[in-house]
Amino acid sequence: MKNIVITGSTSGIGKELVKLFSQDCHVFAGYRNQNLIEQYENVEYFYIDMVNRKSISDASDYIKSKCDKIDLLINVAGCVVAGPVEILDTDKLREQFDVNVFSHIEFTQKLLPLLENGGIINVSSMASFGQFPFISPYCASKRALDIFFNSFAIENHKNVKVISIKPGVISTPIWKKSVESNSKIIKDCGDYNLEMEFLKNNALKNTDKGLAVEKVAKFIRKIADKKNPKSSYTIGIDAKFAHILSYFPQDLINRLVKFGLKCRINKSN
Repeated sequence: MKNIVITGSTSGIGKELVKLFSQDCHVFAGYRNQNLIEQYENVEYFYIDMVNRKSISDASDYIKSKCDKIDLLINVAGCVVAGPVEILDTDKLREQFDVNVFSHIEFTQKLLPLLENGGIINVSSMASFGQFPFISPYCASKRALDIFFNSFAIENHKNVKVISIKPGVISTPIWKKSVESNSKIIKDCGDYNLEMEFLKNNALKNTDKGLAVEKVAKFIRKIADKKNPKSSYTIGIDAKFAHILSYFPQDLINRLVKFGLKCRINKSN
């Protein structure tokens, strides 16, 4: 059986991936909240806190003690930090990069001896195209994740294939969690009350109205089984539109996004 390592495995995409891969693979599933664990055959859970370097080291040591080869590492764990750039809490900004970027790099580095001739799938986002105001930390972190791992794909001598999956909006708990974790800046955002209230309501809508996690997980599983997968995939109409928009001149992108945001805010009021 192939050995698969999945972080962020107790909710959303990660949880669905555990179900799919456990049908015919041995899965090491990373969790932070033990209360969210669901038992499946062929699944071995390990604790990992993406903002705790010792936890990352302990998790990698545990996996290395249990197997001598990893066929696929799927980096799913993530969070969303939001707010206008001019009043962003830089500690929250650092946390965003710790969770979405640095932790995945460090975890990958520690598991690399087991990943030779294997693969890495990063669950990135259409936010990686960088067109979404008020969630610039999230956009920047996803873009940074893609850049670092694309460089790794070119550099590494271990024949490790790297794939970036860039979904559009997905119906997962991350949106509700993001509203809760950003509640302070949503309530105290200076001149940006209208924008942040819209952002909050839109995030809560996304919890139920985005792509089904099952569809995204099945797409990832299909890509994982390909003999020669591409290095990057988008899934969802909104993600494909963001990809096309990314080829436009930056000034035009800015005008279109600003106009679109204004129209949507006016429509919601």
